[in-house]
Amino acid sequence: MVQALAKTELVTFLEFAEWKPENQFYELHNGVIIEMPQPVGKHEEVKGFLSTELVFEYRRLNFPYFLPSQAFVKVNGEESAYLPDILVLNRPNLLNESLWERQSTVTQGASIPLVVEVVSTNWRVDYLTKVKDYEEIGISEYWIVDYLGLGGRRFIGNPKQPTILIHELIEGEYQVTSFQGDERILSPTFPELVLTANQVFQAGSL
Repeated sequence: MVQALAKTELVTFLEFAEWKPENQFYELHNGVIIEMPQPVGKHEEVKGFLSTELVFEYRRLNFPYFLPSQAFVKVNGEESAYLPDILVLNRPNLLNESLWERQSTVTQGASIPLVVEVVSTNWRVDYLTKVKDYEEIGISEYWIVDYLGLGGRRFIGNPKQPTILIHELIEGEYQVTSFQGDERILSPTFPELVLTANQVFQAGSL
């Protein structure tokens, strides 16, 4: 669960970028610095499994992509910057990113073929806030991986169950498709990816 630091004033992104300590994880939400907790083991297994699968796929296709470990996605015109669980970057477009070299930060949809958030207890940020902001940035594909089935029933059904929601940007708006159980995930960025929702949810299981 995220926890706001005790600060009396809102901060700008540049102030945040200069302040943030190394080896600790924070995001900036509308000028408020948010401390990100240490993820639980299962969260990291899901994240690690998906990262490996995506790297294998873009290397197989010889796409000029890579996965940074601690890069921010900043919302243009707002004092918000997120640290996604998985961020696939398009290396050639980084030349157009003015914040990349000094702040490891991207702001353009053309730099971000795919972003993935693995849901934790504060699910509304991933389902509501980041959907709006990633859509505004123009990120062409956004995955919400809700392996615990924490999201609202209007998103994942009733009774709740583990779900992956893939948001595809079409004419400036996200169109959403959900995947559960043994359904094969359909990724616009990686259409040949052969992976089911359950394979993701069961990552790390013996």
